[in-house]
Amino acid sequence: MTKKINPPVDIVIVGLGWTGSLMAMELVKSGLSILALERGEDRDTYPDFAYPRIADELTYAVRLKLFQNAAKETVTVRHNATQTAMPYRRFGSFLPGDGVGGAGCHWNGMLWRPLEADLSMRSTVIEKYGADFIPSDMTLQDYPFTYAEMEPWFDKFEKIVGAAGQAGNINGVLQPGGNPFEAPRKNGYPTKPLRRLYSGDLFAKAAENLGYNPFPCPAANTTEPWVNPYNVQLGVCNYCGYCERFGCFNYSKGSPQSCILPALRRHKNFTLQTHAHVIRINTDSNGSRATGVTYIDEQGNEIEQPADLVILSAFQLHNVRLLLLSKIGKPYDPMTGEGVVGKNYAYQMTGGINLFFDKTQIFNPFGATGATGTFIDNFNAENFDHSSHGFIGGATISQTITGGRPIQQISLPKEAPKWGSGWKAAIKEHYLHTINIGSSGSVMPYRQCYLDLDPTYKDVYGQPLLRMTFDWQKNELLMTNFIKEKAEGIAREMNPKHYQVGFKTLNSHYDVRPYQSTHTTGGAIMGDNPKNSVVNKYLQCWDVPNLFVTGASCFPQNLAYNPTGIVCATALFAANEILTRYLNEPGKLVQA
Repeated sequence: MTKKINPPVDIVIVGLGWTGSLMAMELVKSGLSILALERGEDRDTYPDFAYPRIADELTYAVRLKLFQNAAKETVTVRHNATQTAMPYRRFGSFLPGDGVGGAGCHWNGMLWRPLEADLSMRSTVIEKYGADFIPSDMTLQDYPFTYAEMEPWFDKFEKIVGAAGQAGNINGVLQPGGNPFEAPRKNGYPTKPLRRLYSGDLFAKAAENLGYNPFPCPAANTTEPWVNPYNVQLGVCNYCGYCERFGCFNYSKGSPQSCILPALRRHKNFTLQTHAHVIRINTDSNGSRATGVTYIDEQGNEIEQPADLVILSAFQLHNVRLLLLSKIGKPYDPMTGEGVVGKNYAYQMTGGINLFFDKTQIFNPFGATGATGTFIDNFNAENFDHSSHGFIGGATISQTITGGRPIQQISLPKEAPKWGSGWKAAIKEHYLHTINIGSSGSVMPYRQCYLDLDPTYKDVYGQPLLRMTFDWQKNELLMTNFIKEKAEGIAREMNPKHYQVGFKTLNSHYDVRPYQSTHTTGGAIMGDNPKNSVVNKYLQCWDVPNLFVTGASCFPQNLAYNPTGIVCATALFAANEILTRYLNEPGKLVQA
């Protein structure tokens, strides 16, 4: 292996997904030299996502072409600290992206703002129910900012992606057809909501009959011609049914390729280096200042890249691992509760019900987007009284169709044959006549759920793998069983021939095999002091002030919604602080 030192740059960005590309685009206006290091390959809408090549379910959805190669680097997983963690050989439960665009290429496009209670969950629960309502092992923590502080950045990101939706609350005035529980917003969505499907009509009618408040899913799928703040023209979604696990060929689904990179690549002070696998963040002799990063290039050379400012914007799990490998911040110790790096790992709790109708009900699932859904928020977060239920948090309930692909998107009754002519006959009978009700639930943080470095297993470069210690806890299992009852009530009201329930039971354990969501969070959480967090409200590392850490690794706990809205709004918020304050006094902590 050859070692080499590159010429220094002003800013180095590790990972060019959503937050890396947003940071680069915002900071490029400073005139400083910016180098983005992406460990995967370069990708652009054309030619990489061109139709019809991209509509290849076997290559992209089954063989996971856009995703991390677990043979090179993975995580080890265990339920509790008494077990020996084993390597995750094939990703299933969650799917980290790889290459330029990261998970921003393959997501479905559901774009949420948090509820106000999501950002102040600990103080809200204590105010409403008392401190004793919080389990002793739950390490619940408020975000260090308010919704009002972040509102302009939610608005800006929605404009960057040309978001589609129906506002529910504009400046405190409830809007018909929107989510009545959402926090106040200054403006409506940039483009009109996605079309509600027939299945959504049935769900909405049933929900209304039961006294609930259905509304269209907010989406980063543009429904009208739109030019965003970066002067990038977006296309109009054509409901092709190939959002999840695929790049968008139509410039319609919000992604770095659709919304940011066409403008970013024009700037001469921005450089992209692909196949650059960062193995550590370098620091000075006392560990209080980042001096750059070290990466392995495509030829296997070890390259030191000096920089004045380091922005860590990889996937959530990779951010935490790089901090641990670089010995930045105190690693979390679950025995003492001390330390912060690796603390508060969380996930999401999902469930579903398959509804089988007779042949008079035709749903045409192939004409959809990743976010063609009708939702209710009546049982999310603190939108209902928890005092008699014994759990914290909640979930959305929805009817969503994201496509009708022939391999992965066919729902059959459990009793249907698994192969042969009987299986084919079951597909013919049910393909057009089956829909799903789904739930996406919050997961609170716990002392015993955390991330650290595995003492045994290493990646292809000889570095320790990240170890995940996680299992479902009583609070979330109680929550999802409560949600199951509400979802089942809607299913009965929709009057299918029959339905089958797929929710976890009170005895369930975390299973890494079936896909659930790629919404992994925590491990480098934000907070108001260095004892309870890795970064401050501006995503600036307490211990190394010229290091900023973006993404869902900063979440104190996980909410029921897709995290992309908070992830990208906080990146824009942090970029603004870097431009307006940090660069005036580089190397110093930005004061709240």
